[in-house]
Amino acid sequence: MNDDKDKGRLEQQIDDNLRKVYQRHLEEEVPDRFTDLLAKLKEADEKGSAYGK
Repeated sequence: MNDDKDKGRLEQQIDDNLRKVYQRHLEEEVPDRFTDLLAKLKEADEKGSAYGK
């Protein structure tokens, strides 16, 4: 039964650490070069749609 408690604590610690890592990534700003690239891709897609593609 003690092994089950240890396993539960270990799993909880892993879950907590994963949440911390992913949360940090969610809070990071998107680099300007990526937003510029996305804007260019969106513009190209809109131009392609205008030509019936």
